[in-house]
Amino acid sequence: IMVSSNETMVTEFVLEGFSEHPSLRLFLIGCFLTLYTMAILGNIAIIALVTSSTGLHSPMYFFLCNLATMDIVCTSSVLPKALVGLISDDNTISFKGCMTQLFFLVWSGSSELLLLTVMAYDRYMAICHPLHYSSRMSPHLCGALAMGVWSICALSASINTGLMTRLSFCGPKVITHFFCEIPPLLLLSCSSTRINSIMTLVADAFYGGINFILTLLSYGCIIASILRMRSTEGKRKAFSTCSSHLIVVCVFYSSVFCAYISPASSYSPERSKMTSVLYSVLSPTLNPLIYTLRNKDVKLALGRLLPSSSY
Repeated sequence: IMVSSNETMVTEFVLEGFSEHPSLRLFLIGCFLTLYTMAILGNIAIIALVTSSTGLHSPMYFFLCNLATMDIVCTSSVLPKALVGLISDDNTISFKGCMTQLFFLVWSGSSELLLLTVMAYDRYMAICHPLHYSSRMSPHLCGALAMGVWSICALSASINTGLMTRLSFCGPKVITHFFCEIPPLLLLSCSSTRINSIMTLVADAFYGGINFILTLLSYGCIIASILRMRSTEGKRKAFSTCSSHLIVVCVFYSSVFCAYISPASSYSPERSKMTSVLYSVLSPTLNPLIYTLRNKDVKLALGRLLPSSSY
């Protein structure tokens, strides 16, 4: 079929979603609605708790607030549209809507990876250099680190999204996913995706590779420092301050590596959908629970807040 000169002006895409499993529609609607509600309420509760409790006004909880905000952005950029697609037979998304979704997803996902590294550094300073912790992790530095994370990742997301808008889409319009993501979009392009693939690889190497190594180095130093402690109580207390973050790191990196660390030629829509649910839906839901259930300070602050609200 011949296309006109304005072939790049694709007005909309069709999201495949989970249409190949019609029998699971009601189950998926129930699951996604429950997880989305839990993710939003849980992360809003974390933000409200940290901002209202003076006992939680420390670098660790300041970064936790940022993580909760990113989780809200991440899950909100994916789940509402996925739910609409499951409820309605018409699962189209406009070109601009698709690019907007892609931007917010890349922005929040990359921000989370970068912030987890910053949080690992914060735990390293707290456990390995406790005497210098308050002076080195000053409110000014914490604010600068958070702004740096948001800004660097917004720039990276803008570049990746901008490169995507330059591609020509003149063939099939069905995105084999339940949201707009780079790999399935590149498969639909009828122009060269070489630059996009290189930029995606660079972003993956930085966010997935370098950040992962830095996080491992931080925890290597933390574990070595804990093992050198003489008192059992000191070891237990030191480990308890970073165990929640370590669990969150393991959950998030596992899902991201499953989703992205594979050659483009071996891209599997089915596997990509499953792994994407892990980092875009399950991780934002679990993070508040992990930090609340495993953290004494958060539980104490929650206990103080709940009785006061009953008066």
